[in-house]
Amino acid sequence: MIVKICGIATLSAAQAARDAGADFLGLVFADSRRRVTAETARRLAAAAKGLAKVGVFVNAPLAELRDIARSCRLDYVQLHGDESPEYCRQVGYPVIKAVRMDQVLDVAAVARYPVDWLLVDSFVPGRYGGTGKTFDWAAARGRLGGLNAPVIVAGGLTPENVGEAIAVLTPQGVDVSGGVETDGAKDSEKIYRFIAEARQAGGGITCSNA
Repeated sequence: MIVKICGIATLSAAQAARDAGADFLGLVFADSRRRVTAETARRLAAAAKGLAKVGVFVNAPLAELRDIARSCRLDYVQLHGDESPEYCRQVGYPVIKAVRMDQVLDVAAVARYPVDWLLVDSFVPGRYGGTGKTFDWAAARGRLGGLNAPVIVAGGLTPENVGEAIAVLTPQGVDVSGGVETDGAKDSEKIYRFIAEARQAGGGITCSNA
């Protein structure tokens, strides 16, 4: 079980994620209130040494993505937009591809993506992520089993519900951003609680892919 704390934008949040035992540090380079510059991302990564650095992009020009990934020494690139399988092949870094869980998730289409992880998020029309909404875990359980890569579950997770999400979906990882915030800022106590609940639900095991 890996735990990704996403939308890290301050040194205190990066340090809390590290100290609480997160595996992946999510740095957003797409349009978002949590967006960081490459310079800030390098400082945050230094404050959370030992965590895998994940850069989050939405439909970014490939050259721009590669420049940021190289400058920040990213371990993974997370593609959260409409990127094609061919785009994924050209990235040159391990890829986490986000897919949105709706009534007609096309498992065969998803299988065409050459990725290291699939991040399954909630479907909200016109939004690429960060909605704070959960999807129907029970309805999704069977479809997740047909996916071709390890699964990270996102979408509305909090310290209060992450254990249930893990119990229902048995993913290889979980991802949180807004669920560990208070008044729009990362809350260290919530980060600790989220990771503790995820570890307990996952049997206390970290994933070798981290």
